[in-house]
Amino acid sequence: MIKVVWHNLLLAAGTLAALSTPLRAEGPEDFYKGKNVTLVVGYSAGGGFDLYARGFAKHARNHIPGAAGIVVQNMPGAGSLTATNYIANVAPKDGTVFALARAPVMELLAGTPSSAFDPLKLTWIGNGATDLTVCGVMNNPNVKTMADAQKFPFTLAGLGPGSDEDMFTKVLNSLFNTKARLVNGYPAGAEAMLAVERGEVDGRCGWSYSSIQSAKPDWIASNRVKFLVALTIERSPKLPDTPSVMEFATTERQRQILNLVVGSQVMGRPFFAPPGLPADRTKALRLAFEETMKDPAFLADRKALNEDVNPTSAEGVEALLRKSFATPRELVDETKTIIAGR
Repeated sequence: MIKVVWHNLLLAAGTLAALSTPLRAEGPEDFYKGKNVTLVVGYSAGGGFDLYARGFAKHARNHIPGAAGIVVQNMPGAGSLTATNYIANVAPKDGTVFALARAPVMELLAGTPSSAFDPLKLTWIGNGATDLTVCGVMNNPNVKTMADAQKFPFTLAGLGPGSDEDMFTKVLNSLFNTKARLVNGYPAGAEAMLAVERGEVDGRCGWSYSSIQSAKPDWIASNRVKFLVALTIERSPKLPDTPSVMEFATTERQRQILNLVVGSQVMGRPFFAPPGLPADRTKALRLAFEETMKDPAFLADRKALNEDVNPTSAEGVEALLRKSFATPRELVDETKTIIAGR
């Protein structure tokens, strides 16, 4: 009987000790330990965004504490709108899924009825590069310059409403009377690039220069692509002989519209996660992004592809978005009317 009582007392004491010991809160390393993190890419495999995402994942996996790895999942459609809607409304909000896509950056201007998200409510992780976006033609000998583009009809690959390709083509047609005809139906950049290669279309507008560098560097080296215009505020050192689109603006209205449209190109490789992420995991993902952008191995890989690494922090991305959304409504509406045109 004494032994039983003593045994029960020991059990009670152990229970009290356990209850009195504070439980250690699960930190990011505990949460991510052994887990794979999914990086959703809003574009097809083989394109510039996909190659960038896989290069990023290769090194970022070393900077998410405890994570087993990063799995890249392609989810193309509507200029990355499909992937963004998934992240905003379906993906788990626990830090195990984030995305690389441009749709949230373009939503203010190119948002469609199927845009079921608020860019300002997404959990921003950072932006990997300022993009140099161009209009390029490869298969029409009559069109080598913007002056030619105003004289001769030509075709450009389109990815559908919400995509850079559609937006920039319509803006140039409206403001400068270029004679481009969009050929839509391509799900993402890789298919659009293949269409150019096959000669199905003459070229692309809203085309990421870094995507050409990484996927088809020989097109640049051999001067196969004729760059009509750079969609930038000023000429790019990478293409010093290609005029900036701002050089063609002759009215204040044109300049205002172009400033609004071209300003989005600052965010060429934006990463974001679902809204409502736990604060500690948000911090962990942002820190992993920042550390990857300084990782010597990642920098060496980008240098080998002649790509710049000029990141923007999550706070910087949010500030740029707030600035865009503060644009006068009448100017936004006018620009959206142009983009919605046929």
